[in-house]
Parts: sequence; C-alpha cells; structure tokens
Amino acid sequence: MTQAHRRVPLSRDRILQAAIDVADREGLHALTMRRLGAELGVEAMAVYKHVSGKDDILDGMVELVVSLIEAPGHGMDWRDAMRRRARSARDVLSRHSWAIGLLDSRRSMGPNQLRYVDSILGSLRSAGFSIDDAAHAFSLLDSYVYGHVVQEMSMSGASQPGEPPGPALESEALSTEYPHLAEMAAHAAGGTFSFDGEFTHGLDVILSALEPGAAEPGLGAPARPGAGDPLTTRNSG
Repeated sequence: MTQAHRRVPLSRDRILQAAIDVADREGLHALTMRRLGAELGVEAMAVYKHVSGKDDILDGMVELVVSLIEAPGHGMDWRDAMRRRARSARDVLSRHSWAIGLLDSRRSMGPNQLRYVDSILGSLRSAGFSIDDAAHAFSLLDSYVYGHVVQEMSMSGASQPGEPPGPALESEALSTEYPHLAEMAAHAAGGTFSFDGEFTHGLDVILSALEPGAAEPGLGAPARPGAGDPLTTRNSG
C-alpha cells in the first residue's frame, strides 16, 4: 500500500485538532493556514475545502476546548457543581492556555459554548439566584479561573507557548529592604505552597461568599444596563 493510500483523509475535525496541536506547542500566533497545511501534510489551499477561513478554525477550536470542560449536571448541589466546573476549566485551560483570550473574543458562540453557558446559568438559577446574581457569579468565577491560570503560568515560568519565560525571583536578589517578600519566598520554598492548594483555597472563599438572594435591591452600587451578562459580554468582541 502506498503512502498516499495510507494517508488519513482530510476532514474538519482533523484540521481543528491539528490547529489545537500547533497552538499548544507554538502559541496561537504561529497558527497560519500555511503552517496548518504543513502540520497536516497538505497544501494550504486543501484546508479551505473543509473550513471557510481562519475565523472558522478559531471558532471550531474554541468549541472543541469548551467540550472538554465539565458542565454542571442536573440536580447537583450548586456549590459542588460550580467547584467541579471551575476545577475542570482550570485543568483544560492550563493545557490550552491560548484559549483564554478566544473564549471572550469570538463574535458568536457555537452549540458547545451555548450548552455550557446555559448549564451554568441553569444551575445557579435553579439554586435560587436571581438573573443578575447568576450573571455576577458566572463572571466572578470565570475571572478567577482565567486569572489563576495566567498567574500560574507566569509564576511557574511556563508563559505562553512561543514566548520566553517570565523573570524568576531569585532568593539571593532579596534584601533586608523587602522583608515581607523574603518571608513569602522562604515560605514558598519550604514546600508549603502549591498552585492547586492556592486555587482550591481561593475558590472556596468565593463560593462561601456567594449565596442566592444575598444581594438585595437597593444595596450597593446600581448595576449598569447589560453589565455582567455573560451572553452579551462574550459576544461584544
């Protein structure tokens, strides 16, 4: 059998997976139609038979990544559901960190994203959250997960693929001018610090503060029209 006969047929799914592989290894900036064609072992023009262009590829990549995140299940306690969802999102986005920027910048959401967002809001609404409070909780939890992934990459020197690692804080560079920083560095070096532990602690603090009906009308600053709506904010880019 010749190599041509053994070649896996080109398909949309295969193209999207190859695009994700390139972004994982080299960063989203490296993803071009020419680079994608080389990854697949075809001419760039062959890719256009299955996708309409790079925007179509980016939308498809986001859909695949979102499908890997555990969505809240029916009948689950809302705090357990949000905790499982947040931990799953952190795990997935740590492997595909380039997706963080895309999740909120695409102009439309595909069926995977729509089901994902709907299940989160449905879990919160079923628990007694008002529409506004459900949107606030959704936004707060996503901001925490995204920020923690970015911070974890920065502090571990992992940076985005294709970018140089951030500067490491060497203990010998600390002096008596920064005693609290030196204390924290020594504490972290002692093995008591872990990204997973920090993520869990912060997530527990957030979830313990959220409560259906906690924000009564008339308290706090008035909400701006449309502020915090996960559907409008995600499609405003």
